[in-house]
Amino acid sequence: MHVFVTGASGFVGSAVVPELLAHGHRVTGLARSDEAAAAVGELGAEVVRGSVDDHDVLRAAAIAADAVVHLAFRHDIAFTGDFEGAAASDHAAIEAFGEVLAGTGKALSIASGTGLLAPGKLATEEDEPVATGYVSARAANALLTVSLAERGIRTSVVRLTPTVHDAGDHGFIPVVVGIARDTGVSAYVGDGAQRWPAVHRQDAALLFRLAIEKAPAGSVLHAVGEEGVPLRQVAEVIGEHLELPVESITADAAPDHFGFLAAFLSADMPASSAITRRLLDWEPTGPGLLEDLAAHYLG
Repeated sequence: MHVFVTGASGFVGSAVVPELLAHGHRVTGLARSDEAAAAVGELGAEVVRGSVDDHDVLRAAAIAADAVVHLAFRHDIAFTGDFEGAAASDHAAIEAFGEVLAGTGKALSIASGTGLLAPGKLATEEDEPVATGYVSARAANALLTVSLAERGIRTSVVRLTPTVHDAGDHGFIPVVVGIARDTGVSAYVGDGAQRWPAVHRQDAALLFRLAIEKAPAGSVLHAVGEEGVPLRQVAEVIGEHLELPVESITADAAPDHFGFLAAFLSADMPASSAITRRLLDWEPTGPGLLEDLAAHYLG
């Protein structure tokens, strides 16, 4: 297939592109800067210049392709507090794809998340997001994608875990490591029993390939390699390697210590991928979060 990938130069996209190419697919990647264009080209993909907000570019690239993997998200504004704006940009891009792919039977797979999906219990692919707070905006985009199956598009939503780990990660875990370095303490909230699901980047890339190759229309998939890693264990590995004390902080103190990450680090949000594994014969093989943390995050 000819696959159009948005976010092709990003952390997950730069693993998805080689995965697709290695299995005989032709890949075109979206790039909004010269640096991104060079990175996409070095991966072996063709380059389409534009951003996720250039809807005419998105429509033309989708029409020309056999499948779309939509990974781009405005993290640049989301991480500065405008999550709703980032989610709105994502919504508009999905609508643009829906306009031109309707009735074609082509595959459209987007990235979403398991975070805060079903706090306190093991979330499955059958759970729908809690429609509260900033999480609900992106959850609405996943529901939009699933609904596009009714318009003749073979859609799938790949829910990524809060940490997709590997060398080069710039997500939540590096922020936690940075906070430990800056404060001189590797902290966890409460008793640290809160669990985060995790997945290695290469395993996530494999799932996106399987999604566009054979996922049924309207599928919700979980890119979950580990169902739940206790955050106290994460803090202990960080403390051991950085030679810092490991300490508990209260939920009330968490916002001052962890900033915007406090809510996530206070939440118990394990997730399962049992349905996904059975449906697509997906079997993660990458290293676990704690192993990767020691190898790639604490040098």
